[in-house]
Amino acid sequence: MEIIKSKNGSELTLALSGRLDTLTAGELEAAINEQIDSADKLVLDIGGLEYVSSAGLRVLLSAQKRMGVKGGMVVKNVNEMVSEIFDITGFSDILNIE
Repeated sequence: MEIIKSKNGSELTLALSGRLDTLTAGELEAAINEQIDSADKLVLDIGGLEYVSSAGLRVLLSAQKRMGVKGGMVVKNVNEMVSEIFDITGFSDILNIE
């Protein structure tokens, strides 16, 4: 998985591509933990993700909870494959998806 980080003021954007699974979930979690204290808003651009496993969903849920007490988290550019995973797991009702 590739993670491209950008910051605009207190808004942190992480653009993800590849697979968010057991092997890469820790990488995303580390990237979020590294920057989250200085961010009021987290934007996850997941247009390049091909797949999200339960380990990846756990990281997304954890980030959503942590950012909920700050400025919030937005998930953008959800493709059809990942949208189906979110729908099946109920994450489409939990996450703020644009």
